[in-house]
Amino acid sequence: MLYVIMGQDVTDSMDKRMAARPAHVARLQILQGEGRLLLAGPFPAVDAVDPGAAGYTGSLIVAEFASLTDAQDWAEADPYVAAGVYADVLVKPFRKVFPA
Repeated sequence: MLYVIMGQDVTDSMDKRMAARPAHVARLQILQGEGRLLLAGPFPAVDAVDPGAAGYTGSLIVAEFASLTDAQDWAEADPYVAAGVYADVLVKPFRKVFPA
């Protein structure tokens, strides 16, 4: 089943985010290689593809896991959690309807 993982950044997270990004991306690449990643990316703090110094306010991941517990465990082990990038992480089941 698909699950949404949404992390909400702490204030002024950019330095922490950049330091932990290689490990965070490496985990996403594993999911992608396994064919389990539907999409992933950050929320720019401003209305721009590259927010520059404004940074990001969080991230969204939609990926396949065997259970909600597995998705929660994966999310809790994210390098952004360990680095203190995220103030909060929400994990919810997701049913994709479109595109078919």
